[in-house]
This record gives sequence, C-alpha cells and structure tokens, in this order.
Amino acid sequence: MTAQLDAPHDLVGIGIGPFNLSLAALAHGLPRQGAGELATAFYDQRHDFRWHPGLLIDGSTLQVPFLADLVTLADPTSPWTFLNYLRHKERIFPFYFSEQFHIQRAEYDAYCRWVAGRLPGLHFGHQVDAVRWNPERDLFEVDYTQLDTGGEAEALGRTYTHNLALGIGTAPYVPEPLRPLAEAPTVPVIHSAEYLDNRQRILGAEHVTVIGSGQSGAEVFLDLLRSRPAGRERLTWLARTPSFAPMEYSKLGLEHFTPDYTRYFHALPESVRDQLVPAQWQLHKGIDAGTIAAIHEELYRRTLGGGWPDAVLTPGVSVRTAGRVATTKVELHLDHAQQGTRSRLTTDAVVLATGYRERPLTGLLAGLDPYLRKDSSGRPRIDERHRMILDPSVGGSIFVQNGERHSHGVGAPDLGLAAWRSAAILNTLTGKEPYPQPARTAFTTFGLEQREHTRPRPAGELRPLVDHP
Repeated sequence: MTAQLDAPHDLVGIGIGPFNLSLAALAHGLPRQGAGELATAFYDQRHDFRWHPGLLIDGSTLQVPFLADLVTLADPTSPWTFLNYLRHKERIFPFYFSEQFHIQRAEYDAYCRWVAGRLPGLHFGHQVDAVRWNPERDLFEVDYTQLDTGGEAEALGRTYTHNLALGIGTAPYVPEPLRPLAEAPTVPVIHSAEYLDNRQRILGAEHVTVIGSGQSGAEVFLDLLRSRPAGRERLTWLARTPSFAPMEYSKLGLEHFTPDYTRYFHALPESVRDQLVPAQWQLHKGIDAGTIAAIHEELYRRTLGGGWPDAVLTPGVSVRTAGRVATTKVELHLDHAQQGTRSRLTTDAVVLATGYRERPLTGLLAGLDPYLRKDSSGRPRIDERHRMILDPSVGGSIFVQNGERHSHGVGAPDLGLAAWRSAAILNTLTGKEPYPQPARTAFTTFGLEQREHTRPRPAGELRPLVDHP
C-alpha cells in the first residue's frame, strides 16, 4: 500500500456528485492558512462523472433554475459557472434566445462533466474503503482501492488529510415487498434510476405499471404514454400519496430552500424536525406543474376520436405484497388507504419511481465510531456549519453534503443550496471569508424572534406570545 506520508491534504472529499463537485470547484485556487493554495483531493469509485443517467429522458428538465449550478449563487464570477460552460461551447447566444430558465437534465449532466473533466484533484476509479483518525499525526487516514476499467482492484493506497467532506449521495430505494422481484431477471421490475437502460425492454411489455407519484414517476409515465399507440396504452400509474400532487413552487414556498430556513430548521428541537420532514413532502416530492399539464394534455389528445385511453391513474394505493405469475408476469397485491379495500393487479413490467435514501455512513466511518456524537435516533449530530460533532480529541472536521436532512431540513438534497453550502464549508475550513454570504435570504421570518425587554419595540414588531422572566 502506498501512502502520501509527507503531504497531507487540507481537505479530502469522498464521492464526486454535484455537491462535492461544487465544493471542489469553489475550493480550486483558494489560498490556504499559511502559504500556497488549499490542497484538496476528491475520490469516487465510478470511472467518470454521471448524474442520474437512467433519468436523462428527452425533454426532462431540472426543477431548479440554471442559476442553481455548481458555483453561481456563491460566486457568479467563477470560471465554473453554467454560463461560462455555454460560452466555451459557443452556445451562449442560442441559449439567450431560447429564453430558458429551467434547463434540460441532460444539459446539466453535460455541464457537470465539463467541469469534472477540467478540475484538477478529482480521482475517479478510486473506491474509498475506510476512514480512521490517527491521533499521533493529528490527521485522518483514508484508505482506498484503485479500480481498473472493469471494476477490479488494481492497487491499494492511503492518503492523509486534516478534514473530510462526505458526499456519497443517495441510493435508489426499492420497497421491501418488491425487492425479491427486482433482484430476479425474468420479468422487468426496475427502479426508475435504470429506466433508460431498460427502456426498450419496458416498451416491449404488454402492460406496464409505474409506482410512485414524484417527478420521476411522472416523467416515466409520460414517456411511456407518448410511446404507446392510442387506445392500446396498457398503462397503470399507482401512488401512495392521496393525489398526483403538484410540487410546491410558489415564491414564498420556495423560501424553504433558503439559508434562512436551513438555520431556522437546524435550531428546532430534534423531535420537531423529525415531524416536519415527512410533512413537507410536497416541497420536494411533488410533480412539476408543467409535467402534470403535459400528461393531461396527452391523455386528452387521445380522447379526440372518442373513448378513453387505456391508462389507469390511481393515487392512495400501496403495494402490500407481490409475487410472480409463472415466469412472465408480476402480481401486485394492493391496499387503498381511504377505501380500506384490497385488490390485485397483474402486469408485465414494473417501474419503481420510489425515490432514494441516504447511503448509510456506518460502514465507511466504522473506524471513527468512538469519536462520533449521535442523536437520540442514532444519527450523526451535525452542527450549523455542516460538520459532524466529534469528540474534542479529534482536531479535524468532517463535513456532510446531502446526508443531513434530519438536521438541516428539506434543502439538504436541493441543488439550489449546493453553492451556498460549499461556500459555508470553505469559509469554515479556511478561517476566512473567501465567499461572503448574505445575512438575509428570505422575506419570510421563520419563527418568532426573542427580544430583550429593556429595548423598546418598534411599532409592528413581533413579540413572544409569553414573556418569560
């Protein structure tokens, strides 16, 4: 095993998704405390950057504006902005005349790959195996395996760093009743993350069922609908939610994705935070209003010749159990929550648009477990600056990217907060303020402000409902 014993990094990032790519872009060229530039390295087991490749369906767009790129909301003058990418590709005038505010997912992926291909210090094909704290050297040890193009181990290595940034992302979630079916190859039961790789196979099925009421489920259903002949659609779309609901996209509703709300949420008691996150599902799990309109328009167009399309859209339904019928079909056993009824559905293919879950950190950080401080549910405690709270004997910091929804709220996985969080991490890391951040970002004041009684209150100022002595 090789080890870079005499050259510890200031920061090592584990995982190269959009969030750690944002961090790498904003860290590029920053001065360190002392002389020289900030020394960083980022590792990912994949061999190149890919962002949800199975869902880059033609015409599907981001749910955030193009300004929510890797860097702009922290540094609009950065060379890594989306607009600078367009300039390099000689596409800035076509983009200007297209008057797009929400770009296609495929273009966002291409932009991120453009950045990843030019930034130094990104190590693809490197699987991080373990992380430990070395008290003698006052550094983190990071063990990794370098992989060949086939994914086999090629070499082992170790590097040292003062600080870590975890950006290992999320993994597709398959509900328990469907896991045995998804693992068997005979009848296609796939997660939407693999949709494009299996699209032709799914289109060839006589009847297709889509499960999940979020944006991914809507986009898959719309793509299948547009690809099937009128009157012979043979599609079913099921969802647990009580309706195929639009995403909350009002101007004040979007302020839940501001640093102001993140700070407010972080300061709430743990029990309150745990109640809020599932209750706010429509902020991030609803469907874009344009996609809903496109689905309705396509269904309506198929009624022009008389009759109804052969498509069933049913919300309020959960899959209780599932099994195979012979080797060519799947039988879903369904519960309807409001009716209190049960039914069965036989189908030839299933697409699971059932979302993603944060990847567990327990395996990767097993060597650090004695140093980690956890909440009452066994999750890492994370401070306002996105650092894990560690034993005081640990001199370095572990920053978390998109693994802190329980402590920072619905904005944790949102691309619109990527640059702000990266800037906050780098401001903390450098002990300076290379990226000044606004004191206020929302018109909404989340919560009642506590005021000193000795100071006169201006007219119209909110006061606590109960004054405590």
